[in-house]
Amino acid sequence: MKTLNLLEFFDEIKKRENIDYPVLIKILEEVLLNAIKDEYGDNKNFNIILNPNKNDFEILHNRIIVKDEEFKDPISQIKFSEAYEINKEYNIGDKISEHINILNFNRNTILNIRKNLQLKILEYKRNNIFNEYKEKIGKIVIGKVYKIWKNEILLLDEENNEVILPKSEQIPSDSFKEEDIIKGVIIKVEIQNDNLNIIISRTSPMFLERLLEQEIKEIYNGLIVIKKIVRIPGERAKVAITSYDDKIDPVAVCVGKKGSKIHNIVRELRNENIDIINYTNNTRLYIQRALNPAKISDIKIIENEKKAKVYLNPDQISLAIGKKRVNIKLASQLTGYDINICATK
Repeated sequence: MKTLNLLEFFDEIKKRENIDYPVLIKILEEVLLNAIKDEYGDNKNFNIILNPNKNDFEILHNRIIVKDEEFKDPISQIKFSEAYEINKEYNIGDKISEHINILNFNRNTILNIRKNLQLKILEYKRNNIFNEYKEKIGKIVIGKVYKIWKNEILLLDEENNEVILPKSEQIPSDSFKEEDIIKGVIIKVEIQNDNLNIIISRTSPMFLERLLEQEIKEIYNGLIVIKKIVRIPGERAKVAITSYDDKIDPVAVCVGKKGSKIHNIVRELRNENIDIINYTNNTRLYIQRALNPAKISDIKIIENEKKAKVYLNPDQISLAIGKKRVNIKLASQLTGYDINICATK
């Protein structure tokens, strides 16, 4: 049985893959039991005894001795005449355990054992990574560009696991080459066709939220709370924040002197403009703040339709709407109101 070198093979894997030995042993038992089932059609009456110190293992076939004429099941029974040839002291009703030489198995069964071991180890690793990264959804990951394709980029993260950045999750002005370091937020972890996919995004509002937490300690420690984030990636974002400490001006704290606290974030997001807005339950004031930098003359709310008519002087309309209608679009998304701009008479 040592000619299969299975336990030596496991020692190699243990060193290379850093998998606990008890886990490897469990996998080996499972693969051997499946091999027995392939060979005998059942494995319920077999035991596997592993001898790690000797790099060896034994397979025992356990059966009950029955009268020859009562013999029905070769998996659980053995004829008295056969047992007698093994040991003349056996009696009917005794239990007998025979050593099975795996090298006598069908050739294909033997050849498949190592292949199945490798597949089971890959499956174990994949499931472990899946469970680990499922817990990381919503967290930032940093990876190095390994391959670039038309519709996605393959990264290797700090644990050398493969991470995918789809084209749809890239900021329009993103441009990367191999070996570049990329940040993104994990948005999905899935197994498809036995392949593990860890998907990250740079366009998700969650990415901006995590960046704000990293750069602004008052957000990270909960002193300032983010109520909502809306983005048009690479163009503009609006962030509604609040603080439960009246002594704090959350906007001033987050922006910092001359925008110092969000400078790194703006650079990471390809110069995406970030508007930090004080959240309020006052709908009119909230809409007014959301349309910054335009100066509002009047606002009429149609509450049951979630609509707002905003009146401005003509010279303020373009500011309220913004380039490519970005400002008004984000203001509507942030406040939840369909905003209609009207010129004052």
